[in-house]
Amino acid sequence: QVQLVESGGGLVQAGGSLRLSCAASGRSFRSLAMGWFRQAPGKERESVGSINWSGGITYYANSVKGRFTISRENAKNTLYLQMNSLEPGDTAVYYCAAHVGLGGPRMQGGDYEYWGQGTQVTVSS
Repeated sequence: QVQLVESGGGLVQAGGSLRLSCAASGRSFRSLAMGWFRQAPGKERESVGSINWSGGITYYANSVKGRFTISRENAKNTLYLQMNSLEPGDTAVYYCAAHVGLGGPRMQGGDYEYWGQGTQVTVSS
């Protein structure tokens, strides 16, 4: 079992920045590919981006490319999402997810076995 706990969400003005963290436990963090997803009210969950086990490969959704950065610190069992130039359209609950495997990053939610409880990000205009 893998436990994931997100933190760092909050209220920010458009153009501002936030950094989300996801602390993992229960399994070697190096054995996990990780991803960030978000879900806005009334909308389906969508992928934000993902990262492979080493941090050497990342994928991003087009909507956040150039503004968001995924990184991981394996020594601290922690995944990060640095969000810059935030827009009201980024308002959502953000979830981190874990996939057991040493392959590349995954962009489909169905590929992930474990999910955090989510953290709210609200961007005001």
